[in-house]
Amino acid sequence: MGVCIVAGERDDSEAGELDNGVLPEAGADTTAIGIVSGVTAQVDVALPSAAAEDDDLVDDDEVAAPVVRDAADAASEPVADERSAIAAGPTARVIPSAPTDRTGLVATVPAKDADVDHHERVRPRTSEITLQSRRLGDFEVDRESADLLTPDRLLDPAHVVRPEPEGAWRHLLYTLSGRRINLGDGHRARARKALDERIAAPLPGGAKFVPVLSRKGGVGKTTVTTLLGMALADAREDRIIAVDANPDRGTLAERIGRTSGKTVRDLVRARADVHGFNDISQIVGRDHTRLDVIASDADPHVSEAFNDDDYRDVAEIAAHFYSVVLTDTGTGIVHSVMDATLERADILVVVAGLSIDEARLASETLTWLESNGYAERVRSAVVVLNTARPGAALVRADELESHFRSRVRQVVRMPYDPHIASGSAIAFRDLQAETRQAARTLAATVIEGLRAQAAA
Repeated sequence: MGVCIVAGERDDSEAGELDNGVLPEAGADTTAIGIVSGVTAQVDVALPSAAAEDDDLVDDDEVAAPVVRDAADAASEPVADERSAIAAGPTARVIPSAPTDRTGLVATVPAKDADVDHHERVRPRTSEITLQSRRLGDFEVDRESADLLTPDRLLDPAHVVRPEPEGAWRHLLYTLSGRRINLGDGHRARARKALDERIAAPLPGGAKFVPVLSRKGGVGKTTVTTLLGMALADAREDRIIAVDANPDRGTLAERIGRTSGKTVRDLVRARADVHGFNDISQIVGRDHTRLDVIASDADPHVSEAFNDDDYRDVAEIAAHFYSVVLTDTGTGIVHSVMDATLERADILVVVAGLSIDEARLASETLTWLESNGYAERVRSAVVVLNTARPGAALVRADELESHFRSRVRQVVRMPYDPHIASGSAIAFRDLQAETRQAARTLAATVIEGLRAQAAA
């Protein structure tokens, strides 16, 4: 970009001083024409006063922008008016610099020759420069950050060691070939891993509460709570807890075999002293799947004192340390803890037996919930048809499933398992394959229901 310099009027004495490298005295004015962003403009620069002669340059705090006027206006006014327009104010700091192509305001001092190799440019104050942080890609498009160095990009698929295949003959072929022929997992293994992914899907938001309800005792409510908790804890990385909120001596803790000897009453009493997970881990029991369980009071007279306020205290503590809180409720839906349980419920699990009276009670439970403000929870609920007795059922399970599907979101069948029927502690790995599959299907259904509610 070229620079055009037009000197204002001056007398011979001033010219001589400028030619000798001496700036005019205080009050002397110079007028210059510069190029600003490709447009000709007139710049009036006030030179330093005599008070600043001891310093080479004026302090940065005294820097002010010079007066810029349009060239057309400057041409129509006499030079005397131009000089009179410069008000007495702070002087501009001028620093000699080499010519530049950057867009900016260029101010020059009149020189003897027309050569403009040496000119001054006004430097802005550092306090007026805004510093902004930029990502790596904002500086150079071709540069990459470290997060782009992924294994999928860098590793050669031909040299990546694949995991051993699951499946009898697939694994046999893999072994006999010296680990050179890997056909991948079989159909069952792929289905199992896909179900694991459904169960382990992340849950947005805070802790989720899942109460397990039943209007009639003996249909397997505590068993379903245990199996659901084990399936969740076995596949997920976060913490799962099951709370025995049965006010009439529940047996949930006895189904895991590892109890701490403490109950929900101990947690209610120590709630003010619970500051970390170590404090609550001394109260809960844990099985081999990492499912934590809080037992109910063993003394029926004491258990009657467990009410809604106590459950709210327990639920508040559990919500700080666990992602999913299962609640094994008491028999029926009208007792001292049910109101608080339903208040915090995110999704309901209703257990029904394979008999006419048990199925009717389960259906009436859904009707009661719909009539008492929980119709939305009923539509997203899960009904478990539990086979608690061996042998063929006297009722047609298909008809029961068809009935409940018309009222709830999903129906899951739980098969009979002699390991459960014994009434002892349940070991998840010792269950029949069909029972584990049904428990895992129930867990995946519950997680999908919780995720659907969070998305809505």
